[in-house]
Amino acid sequence: MPSSRRAILRHILSGICTKMNRTKSVPTDVMETPLNRCLNTFDIALLGIGHMVGAGIYVLTGTVAKEMAGPGIILSFILAGFISMLAALCYAEFGTRVPKAGSAYVYTYISMGEFWAFVIGWNILLEHMLGAASVARAWSGYVDSMLGGWIGNTTLELTGGIHEPGLAQYPDVLAFLVCIVYAAALAGGVKATAVFNSLLTLVNIAVMILVISVGFWYADGKNWSEAEGGFLPYGVGGVIAGAATCFYAFVGFDSIATSGEEAKNPSVSIPVATIISLFVVTVGYILVSAALTLMIPISEINPAASLPEAFGQLNLSWAKYLISIGALCGMTTTLLGSLFALPRCMYAMASDGLLFSCFGKINPTTQVPLLNLVVSGVMSACLALVFDLAKLVEFMSIGTLLAYTIVSASVIILRYRPMERIHTTIRVPAVAGSPDDDDDDDEDVASQSSMDTSSPTSEMIEEVLAGRLKAQFRCLEPLLGRFEPGSVVSVAVMLFIFLSFAICVELKVSWTQLYTGTWWALIIYGFIIFAASTCVAVIAVHNQNTRGLIFKVPLVPFVPALGIFCNILLMVHLDAVTWVRFFVWVCIGMVVYFLYGIRNSKEGEVCSSYSILMTTSEAGKVPWGSFKATSGGKKSSKHSIFERFTGRSKPEDKKSIVEESENETSGYS
Repeated sequence: MPSSRRAILRHILSGICTKMNRTKSVPTDVMETPLNRCLNTFDIALLGIGHMVGAGIYVLTGTVAKEMAGPGIILSFILAGFISMLAALCYAEFGTRVPKAGSAYVYTYISMGEFWAFVIGWNILLEHMLGAASVARAWSGYVDSMLGGWIGNTTLELTGGIHEPGLAQYPDVLAFLVCIVYAAALAGGVKATAVFNSLLTLVNIAVMILVISVGFWYADGKNWSEAEGGFLPYGVGGVIAGAATCFYAFVGFDSIATSGEEAKNPSVSIPVATIISLFVVTVGYILVSAALTLMIPISEINPAASLPEAFGQLNLSWAKYLISIGALCGMTTTLLGSLFALPRCMYAMASDGLLFSCFGKINPTTQVPLLNLVVSGVMSACLALVFDLAKLVEFMSIGTLLAYTIVSASVIILRYRPMERIHTTIRVPAVAGSPDDDDDDDEDVASQSSMDTSSPTSEMIEEVLAGRLKAQFRCLEPLLGRFEPGSVVSVAVMLFIFLSFAICVELKVSWTQLYTGTWWALIIYGFIIFAASTCVAVIAVHNQNTRGLIFKVPLVPFVPALGIFCNILLMVHLDAVTWVRFFVWVCIGMVVYFLYGIRNSKEGEVCSSYSILMTTSEAGKVPWGSFKATSGGKKSSKHSIFERFTGRSKPEDKKSIVEESENETSGYS
């Protein structure tokens, strides 16, 4: 009887493990969607700029400059922008691969499996909810500042103060109403939203140019002098801590990837809009923060409304009110960006069965997930009502950094995973009613055929060698050549993430010992760096498969690996209380996943699914920890979880792909 119970328990655990690690099947026609494909590159670029240029530039700049980095905020924005660009390149490659709503959630589902996809998707929901709430709170604070504090004082008189740690001083009713009103405005459709967002973003950019021009005109170099604390009054640690907070200002670019299912030509629009928007925003943040810290000393900066108050101290009242109007426009576009992305992430997860099915419905008239929009607006409004702005910003950063880390890891894993030969291409549907529809279709088919048949030999070689050792590193074959193609890379990526976390913790905990040259700290640090570098080197000695990629991240695996390390570095510098709150949120998500998502996943309904990102050999592989029946009805040898992860199989099951296709070599058998 005990052996029977163990067998039953083993079978249950193997089934759960199989479900947690199943990957999403991408439909053959990735352009098909119930959403409205109506956005061009200009619309998407302004959507990204509008989402990023808001509370970050008008509120966050003053807070970081006064309390964290001083004039070194310029370096904080450069560091945060550089790290964001590393992640943005990875998002851009995935956006051309899979133009679907859901952003990092969909990318992780395709590459790493269902469990990690749910974790990322769950945290993206939190990220956008906190983003909308924090911007609504900042919007309300700006209006209150323009009215001389009347709203805050009146609310305190009527309701009294809130004295709980982490909560706001008083319930912000205006922030609550702002979330509700803008959520209702988004119900009109994506095209109307894009036009409204574009107009407000252009106004915001004009105000930024005004701030930079006037700020440098009144600049005083003495404000960076030693008498005022110097350029780095809080040291290098303050710059890094400021970068971790400034990272909040760049989180909006993933809304570009989220809009992939509503883009006319996502394979071009997503990477172009991502790079343009991030470059424009980074330059703008650097120049505005430089102008602010040169105009007035950091001790006189008002964190709640830094720019208007700075111009007010210079007796430029006209500029003060003009900047306040620009600030409201900028924060409005940021709020719209968060409330735009959040319902679509909920829709993507619900469409896959991981969230409740009611969130997977699209309104046939507006082609917008209206229920998701209502829920998103109400939940964001409730957060804005009671939580403090600083706590919202810090809590949001950790989920964003985790998503960026997983997306960077997914790019490496998919680059070295063998891919099935793709016979279809993503085509932009012709405009309905145009006289050249038939001609365009013929040209598309012709170009598609030429793409499929060009260089068949080189394409076949690339597919066969993907995930295998390069020819010049065949000496490592006895050590690394015994595993399935791509599996060694997957293990190396996981080890690199773990070692990067260890390096960052070592830097934070024992920086003094490292700086003074303590022998034990140097030995430990040197060993961890050597091990992490070895993981990257192991990845680099394998062949990649880049077929079908219109946009490719340069210098893989080095650029994504650097992005992983930088994201983890910023995560380690976040407050411990933030990690506790993050853990609580993830635990709530685990309850949702194991009670609902794992049982209702759409991938569980398909017995044999075809993915354009997996090889046939991978599709037929035995799931982790499960049993496989042979054609004769006999039970074959079972594969352990470790064997499934590393790709190592029994000798009788292992057969070289090259042997099957060309019979030219047997070195991998």
